Amino acid sequence: MSTLEVPELCLVVLVGASGSGKSTFAREHFGRFEVISSDYCRGLVADDENDQSASGDAFDVLNFIAGKRLAAGRLTVIDATNVQPESRKKLVELARAHDVLPVAIVLDLPEKVCHERNASRPDRDFGEHVVRRQRGQLRRSSRFLQKEGFRKVHVLRSEEEVAGAEIVRERLLNDYRHETGPFDVIGDIHGCRAELETLLVSLGYTITRDESGRAVDAAHPSRRAVFVGDLVDRGPDSPGVLRLVMGMVGAGHAFAVPGNHENKLVRALQGRNVQVTHGLAETLDQLGRESEEFRKEVQEFCHGLVSHLVLDGGKLVVAHAGLKEAYHGRASARVRSFALYGDSTGETDEFGLPVRYPWAADYRGKAMVLYGHVPTPEVEWINNTMCLDTGCVFGGKLTALRYPEKEVVSVPAEKVWYEPTKPFPSSTATMLDPASGSSVEVAAPRRDPDALDVTDVLGKRVVETAHHGRISISEESAAGALEVMSRFALEPRWLLYLPPTMAPSATSALPGVLEHPTEAFDSYRADGIAQVICEEKHMGSRAVAIVCRDDSVAASRFGATNGATGAIYTRTGRPFFDGDLTEELLARLRTAVTSAGLWEELDTGWLMLDCELLPWSAKAEDLLRNQYAAVGAAARTALLAALSTLESAVARGVDVASLLARTSSRAQNAEAFTEAYRRYCWPTSGIDGISLAPFQVLATEGSTYHHRDHSWHLGVADRLVEAETMLDPASGSSVPKLVRRTGRLLVDTTDPNSTAAGIEWWESMTAAGGEGMVVKPHANLSRAQRGLAQPGIKVRGREYLRIIYGPDYTEEANLSRLRERRLGHKRSMALREYALGLESLDRAVRGEPLWRVHEPVFATLALESEPVDPRL
Repeated sequence: MSTLEVPELCLVVLVGASGSGKSTFAREHFGRFEVISSDYCRGLVADDENDQSASGDAFDVLNFIAGKRLAAGRLTVIDATNVQPESRKKLVELARAHDVLPVAIVLDLPEKVCHERNASRPDRDFGEHVVRRQRGQLRRSSRFLQKEGFRKVHVLRSEEEVAGAEIVRERLLNDYRHETGPFDVIGDIHGCRAELETLLVSLGYTITRDESGRAVDAAHPSRRAVFVGDLVDRGPDSPGVLRLVMGMVGAGHAFAVPGNHENKLVRALQGRNVQVTHGLAETLDQLGRESEEFRKEVQEFCHGLVSHLVLDGGKLVVAHAGLKEAYHGRASARVRSFALYGDSTGETDEFGLPVRYPWAADYRGKAMVLYGHVPTPEVEWINNTMCLDTGCVFGGKLTALRYPEKEVVSVPAEKVWYEPTKPFPSSTATMLDPASGSSVEVAAPRRDPDALDVTDVLGKRVVETAHHGRISISEESAAGALEVMSRFALEPRWLLYLPPTMAPSATSALPGVLEHPTEAFDSYRADGIAQVICEEKHMGSRAVAIVCRDDSVAASRFGATNGATGAIYTRTGRPFFDGDLTEELLARLRTAVTSAGLWEELDTGWLMLDCELLPWSAKAEDLLRNQYAAVGAAARTALLAALSTLESAVARGVDVASLLARTSSRAQNAEAFTEAYRRYCWPTSGIDGISLAPFQVLATEGSTYHHRDHSWHLGVADRLVEAETMLDPASGSSVPKLVRRTGRLLVDTTDPNSTAAGIEWWESMTAAGGEGMVVKPHANLSRAQRGLAQPGIKVRGREYLRIIYGPDYTEEANLSRLRERRLGHKRSMALREYALGLESLDRAVRGEPLWRVHEPVFATLALESEPVDPRL
């Protein structure tokens, strides 16, 4: 039996003449969907697998399907003759385009065997000369397969070898997904051996030394180190760093990836012509004082380092210069170059250093990426990535990140070992000594990540968002938000997000109607969004609910010290209820989450939900009593008295018929107004009478969900409704459910029948007293031709709008005036607040400091202070 090794992710190209058994071999050794047959593709385009005139189109289809599979990270097998170099060249190029390794399996069976097999198949009616020509082409070119670019070449020359072959799938060299940590990922060392030893000791490693006192290993009882490269050059003891790191890796106590300095060192040790710059001269001089055996070990070690490592099930990627998501777990010269050097523009700055693309600013991958390469005075999370090079050799510090804890540990440099070409920002500050009057250098203060500073929010602010660019906050708006946040908001560590305002639909031209679904459907269709979902608009208040699995999660994740296990708060960050009632609600919600199995499914200890809390009166009782009820009562009382007087006048023959009609209409409007707001009020006592209607999962530990479609979100909400089976412990009988379902309807904006069904659903719902609906892109986060698409457009019913615009708004004179309402500012505000909300959630799940999370949260609240018609 012969073993044929193929990488788990690669492009396998079967090579052999017709009749050599490629298709049979593929069926026996690979999955049904892994194999793409040229014959099958020929059948797809020509209804005949043997129609050679369709080969061009067939191979276009084959290459397209193969490209899609490789892009998705799936092993792909090409079943075709592939005996000509030009046909194989296209497949090698396809593999390179997707940064996977091409592998050739050659079935070079005797010509007689091929003839016999073809003769037994009635569809193979071509002559023997075809097989003879194919075998000749194969024989002439097969010895050049590796030069063509195939990383592995396996040749089977007999039926016995084919029958005895076994495919063994190998992990890629960068595939360390089975290594789950915990890890200590250490930034660029550059020969600073003393600082490395100090850092390892502070991390809890025990250093082993040889008889000469040199560090040759360091071990931790439960952790391993991961080095991001650039171990050498510039510093005082590159051999010492190499000896220690090589010992740790050799003993299984550490992993390492190469830096660009190791790459250059290998070429120098191999005797190749390199420029001895950027500290390489110091390293070669230091290695020159070591033994030849040690220099050979260094060369072999550095040469054997893999471009990047994918760890912990794909959750962590370590590469010297970072790595964009498309390259994770891939293998090619392009991937290695990016991992070693980053992505440069080809230009140089005023210091002669490469100008690099800020790849991390565009990173949206799920894996955490840790890297070094470009020194920075302080580490900072950027889109789930962090640079750990804090310029130790330049007098900065040596930094490690503890994974998965995300704890940063640093030790200061003993001195400036090497003057940088480009000035390195110092981690110290210069102050005036009042005693001597001279300047002294002191350690710059390090900011507590949970500390909030009022200067962060004062004055005009600009917030960078991933989905909507830069958003400006005026000084006046910031001042208003500061008042609300400081006086009324709940504990800041719970306040990771504020919901955005909702854009209203364009004004309808239909008689008697101000808003109508037609305009919402038209708006999304114009933006190129065909599938939308219409969601019932509940008669309540927008609420954000954070529920923790238990109080230990609340304490560790949110710093809760008073027994709180979550929060339920308003659009302006105020708690809805006092602590006891909040905890009672959270206990009910927690039971539903647990029964639905969401803790395990979402791999989290906490959950944040976007909800509607009912009834409206639970939050706005004073508003209802003092504003709406007072208006309704006054209108009914006054108008009934006026009607009585006018009717008496008519009875006496006074001509007041016109005034009587208007007054009667107003009295009916007042009754409709009262009936409308009363639908939003019902008595509550403690938790009794309160409902919560979740409609979107906002975040869990390490994840956001705005890329999941709304059907998924509402499906999770439905499971909470179904899972909530609460019983009264005293009586054993069921109690009213807390969690309420949200009605919904999918609509195709390009299908008149579908939009008609959406309109009919809205009309029946609002006719029965419902508030209306919100129309959203079904895909959730979407982009239109002009940029970010509105996340939702509210279409409110005629009677609900009576509460907003007053009892008489349906009078034609009033409707005509209201149709001139200006919506542009409100729509702009809705988009900006939506982008800020996404930004705050992304920063929160990346574990960024609280002040960074609060930047977009505060900005969302500040936008609410902008002058805009509150009725919109």
